Amino acid sequence: MNPTNVPANSSPPGEPTAWPNVVVIIPFYNGADFIERSVKSVFEQSVPAHEVIVVNDGSRPEERAALDGLAARYPFRILDKENGGQGSARNAGVAASTSEYICFLDQDDFYLPNHIETLVSSIPADDRLFGYIYADLYEADGDGNVIRTGVIKDHAQHPKRSIFDLLRYDMFVLPSATLVSRKAFDAVGGFDSQFMGYEDDDLFLRIFRKGYSNHFVDKAVTVWCIHTASTSFGIRMVRSRFKYFKKLVQMFPDEHQRGRYYLREYLMPRFQLFFVNEAIEAIKKDDQYRGEMTAVLDDYAAIVFANPYVGRKKKLRLWITLFLLRRSTPGMVRFIGALTKLPGIRSLRKVYKS
Repeated sequence: MNPTNVPANSSPPGEPTAWPNVVVIIPFYNGADFIERSVKSVFEQSVPAHEVIVVNDGSRPEERAALDGLAARYPFRILDKENGGQGSARNAGVAASTSEYICFLDQDDFYLPNHIETLVSSIPADDRLFGYIYADLYEADGDGNVIRTGVIKDHAQHPKRSIFDLLRYDMFVLPSATLVSRKAFDAVGGFDSQFMGYEDDDLFLRIFRKGYSNHFVDKAVTVWCIHTASTSFGIRMVRSRFKYFKKLVQMFPDEHQRGRYYLREYLMPRFQLFFVNEAIEAIKKDDQYRGEMTAVLDDYAAIVFANPYVGRKKKLRLWITLFLLRRSTPGMVRFIGALTKLPGIRSLRKVYKS
């Protein structure tokens, strides 16, 4: 522990340096299989949280009952609300808390023992526009078995220094490995509750644009558990990704005079492959959401076709992809997918993946 690094305003003048108040907020939705592991990790911290709030986001009654039994053993507060997604649940938790700093924890993740201590002690004492600080994490399966001991440096630049990088790439700033200033959180209005996926990227991008700082600690503080029931999978993520794409298109119109073409240079390279591949997979598997996923691709294409700064070749490739998919059966898509893997068919592969 290094209390000399704790922010200078964390205790009154003349008194010994103290750790600032931190709240941990855990959104809970039908997560009885995981929640005890998460809660236990919070109460095993080397520096305790001042507040711990579990926000029940409209879980089934039998799942909600698991929280009561857990609360008898751990002193956390339960906040009940109608289902609205993780962003909405996190906002409700923040609104019900008073702490200066905010930590989030997804119900299926868990903290390493020095999570709070590491993040709080790394806040620069002279940063008057402190926004958030984040760290690396372990990747694990749903049972918590570790797969990798470092994740985020393989995927993006850290800390965040350019809006162009925030638009071109997924941010890989995970709420479960982040400590946020309440001042910055309130300044941008918290999470955008329309999203059930990408709400974290949206929040941290808005904090960046507001002029608040961000800092990165090259050390794992959280275990990030990935499994097919997590919010990274499913139709909700598809819907939310497209909503986020549309929000970014509106937030960042092209600036021809400054030579900044946000759709062409940043948003298309980031999102197009997702939309195309999700439609392809839905057709291939004859998924129940096939119509919705192909409609998302159609709507995406309409935005691209209407943009005067996207080149003809890019538009043509996308048009050919749409033409083929609209006429494809599951068997045809599987055949085309296999065909494009053969040596020497690079042009067809290029069309298929554009």
